[in-house]
Amino acid sequence: MTSRCWRWWGRSAWPWTRPLSTGSTPSFRHQFSTQEKTPQICVVGSGPAGFYTAQHLLKQHPQAHVDIYEKQPVPFGLVRFGVAPDHPEVKNVINTFTQTAHSGRCAFWGNVEVGRDVTVPELREAYHAVVLSYGAEDHRALEIPGEELPGVCSARAFVGWYNGLPENQELKPDLSCDTAVILGQGNVALDVARILLTPPEHLEKTDITKAALGVLRQSQVKTVWLVGRRGPLQVAFTIKELREMIQLPGTRPILDPVDFLGLQDRLKEVPRPRKRLMELLLRTAMEKPGREEAAHWASASRAWGLRFFRSPQQVLPSPDGRGAAGVRLAVTRLEGVGEATRAVPTGVMEDLPCGLVLSSIGYKSRPIDPSVPFDSKLGVIPNVEGRVTDVPGLYCSGWVKRGPTGVIATTMTDSFLTGQTLLQDLKAGLLPSGPRPGSAAIQALLSSRGVQPVSFSDWEKLDAEEVARGQSTGKPREKLVDPQEMLCLLGH
Repeated sequence: MTSRCWRWWGRSAWPWTRPLSTGSTPSFRHQFSTQEKTPQICVVGSGPAGFYTAQHLLKQHPQAHVDIYEKQPVPFGLVRFGVAPDHPEVKNVINTFTQTAHSGRCAFWGNVEVGRDVTVPELREAYHAVVLSYGAEDHRALEIPGEELPGVCSARAFVGWYNGLPENQELKPDLSCDTAVILGQGNVALDVARILLTPPEHLEKTDITKAALGVLRQSQVKTVWLVGRRGPLQVAFTIKELREMIQLPGTRPILDPVDFLGLQDRLKEVPRPRKRLMELLLRTAMEKPGREEAAHWASASRAWGLRFFRSPQQVLPSPDGRGAAGVRLAVTRLEGVGEATRAVPTGVMEDLPCGLVLSSIGYKSRPIDPSVPFDSKLGVIPNVEGRVTDVPGLYCSGWVKRGPTGVIATTMTDSFLTGQTLLQDLKAGLLPSGPRPGSAAIQALLSSRGVQPVSFSDWEKLDAEEVARGQSTGKPREKLVDPQEMLCLLGH
């Protein structure tokens, strides 16, 4: 293991003051017997699922102690590494998470990888309950020929690259081509397309990494196609993201009116949010733009388009075999109705030339420890209402519980429900009785293994450093992207 810079730290003693909204969930405060007074609970993962689970437990149980373990030296998971840099308002939830971390009954243990530095059985031995909230750290593979070619990468890695995720800093995407193809039509696909096509000067005042901004300044990409197996009614993006794409400076949309024929008649049976999304797509595809919009599109030097009813079959190699030259697509048609609608090939093929292929067909969780059941097909931990199947005292929340779907608010509700389940089990006497050592036992294990944790107060020093570095260029922060540099900055 590489040497790491380290400093000892203690628990924060900040008061827990702000009331936390949990909807109509019944309160468990003052309902616990004497032997349940100081449950030691461990949460693995410091993204939204982890922090919302911790928040609920601290709010609902007046004596619970919650330790949050995180493999990165920095907290907040996908809020830091997944949310687009030009969506700063979505990151405001960090303020709530920071308040949770400041509770005297909560501690953050960064730079600790569960499954490597400490095992799940060791955590279960030290705590009354363990909640796995580590999200979806992988991407779904295309499983088609040519996927391994240079010029092909996952949208997840691309997002991690421009957002400063340490493991993706060696990506170095080649943006010297004219056309990029994104396989997928969800919000992540639209985020990636938007970052590729946004004029770099519009990104200068965001927290995008310095290295990514430098590469985007040199980008030659002028056209981005977003390819989906099914039709307009099945797109996975939301209206906010679509509106941003339509209004993107210097960029025009390319939508084929043929794809939308007959769609108007089907809108009556569609739920309202989906109906509003479809109406915006229909207007953009079918109606003549207004004078201002027409002028905007006429002067645009870049374009993006949606290609429906196309399923990727192969990434085509360039003549020298050193990169991607295009994607071979099977033309599809839809069978079935409603949720059961699926795309079936018609036998017709077409080739879409491009020099960059980004796969955006979904995130996927990984198994964390041999002792934890894992459904590799669904990419989740088998559970009932957050209780891990056949492992008493082990729980899960967020994407590793239900799959990589929904937004931060969805994860909040899901995490509160897992927290509620855990507290019900505690009240019913289903968790171990008697005291547990909690972090004291884990700290001793980590110390013996040369693992040097990062506290939340350490993170606040790194945060201040990032903000200071950003000030000179007018950015909200300049993200630190090298874990070794982070640890050495704390290396006293």
